[in-house]
Amino acid sequence: MVRGKTEMKLIENVTSRQVTFSKRRNGLLKKAFELSVLCDAEVAVIVFSPRGRLYEFSSTSMEKTIDRYRTHAKNGINNSEVTQQWKFEATSMSRKIEFLEVSKRKLLGESLESCSVEELHEIEGKIEQSLCNIRGRKNQLLGEQIAQLKEQEQMLTKENALLREKCKLRSQPPQAAPEETVPCDHDSQNMEVETELYIGWPGRRRTN
Repeated sequence: MVRGKTEMKLIENVTSRQVTFSKRRNGLLKKAFELSVLCDAEVAVIVFSPRGRLYEFSSTSMEKTIDRYRTHAKNGINNSEVTQQWKFEATSMSRKIEFLEVSKRKLLGESLESCSVEELHEIEGKIEQSLCNIRGRKNQLLGEQIAQLKEQEQMLTKENALLREKCKLRSQPPQAAPEETVPCDHDSQNMEVETELYIGWPGRRRTN
């Protein structure tokens, strides 16, 4: 089946216009990516939807590509053009911020009425990837905490063992010192002592 040639005019039907915009936008960004890969070209594409949403693609960095463009387009730019350029950049940044806020609300499950099936599938994939990263980080932190608790448990176990040893040493009664034995001479106790009493002048003894 041969596709008919599309007439280049505004699509009156809002739904058809939105569907066509989504398809052609994806095709444009895909072609820009292929051009950057196949030809090693520096490509940057900026697209604003009818509702003011920003879609962009850059093979390197959007800011670097814009700076490079400004460097090549410096000649012949007057002050009024510079002012207009800054206004355009300010408007672009405000729209980009608005786009990020819309994306944030979508990730939170809000303002999903205007999303297509493809966009919902993309949001679902981002949320699942975020959950996977969060769970991985949580498991890592829990593992580190468990390792620290095990180390503390080992230290407390060693300290407890030392305290038990000290308590055992303190609870043991002191050993009595050996009693000193005094030698006792039984013969000397039974020995009779003889005494002699003499009355009279010195030098004279009574003879028995």
